[in-house]
Amino acid sequence: MGLFSKIFSNTRKPEGFWGRMMVNGMNGGSHAAMANWGLDLGNVPDEGEILDIGCGGGANLRRLMERSPRGKVTGVDYSTVSVDKSRKFNRKAIAEGRCKVVEASVAALPLADETFSMATAFETIYFWPEIESSFAEVLRVLRPGGRFLIVNEDDGLSGTNEKWEKIIDGMHTYTPDEVKSHLTAAGFRDITIHRDRSRHWLAVTAVK
Repeated sequence: MGLFSKIFSNTRKPEGFWGRMMVNGMNGGSHAAMANWGLDLGNVPDEGEILDIGCGGGANLRRLMERSPRGKVTGVDYSTVSVDKSRKFNRKAIAEGRCKVVEASVAALPLADETFSMATAFETIYFWPEIESSFAEVLRVLRPGGRFLIVNEDDGLSGTNEKWEKIIDGMHTYTPDEVKSHLTAAGFRDITIHRDRSRHWLAVTAVK
């Protein structure tokens, strides 16, 4: 594996030195603009339990807390590097009891049924195993009427997705129709597609 591929393979599961560099980069730049665009569409509740799956560097956990002043957030990531970074980035909120970060896979969330009023996934479903089963896990931990927000930097229609799928092992860039189809199969309803066509950003909202 060349250096370029080695670096970008850490977008899937950050590990070691390059993983730490990747996670640090996730907390700023274009990621911040895209995350805020998606959150503006997601209707974050003022209170309740919120889950962020694939929490990376932890910046989106902080953004969720800012938008949900009486809420609590849980971050999940299967990368030890990401979990460590998220905990450090949100250590004050963790100490106050408003935030916790768990190391786990979306395929088997160690969380109780019908716990969360909202779940989010920023730039992570590209790598989820057995996508419909993973969506069903999200459905399981959401309360009835709970919302699921997916935000992707690439809508699968940019013309660059095949390039990145070759570079990053296990990556699949879903089109809006694919996301909607898999969410429907998993049991979600009221699915709405949002796109920033100039930047090929994609946000999808769905309800349990």
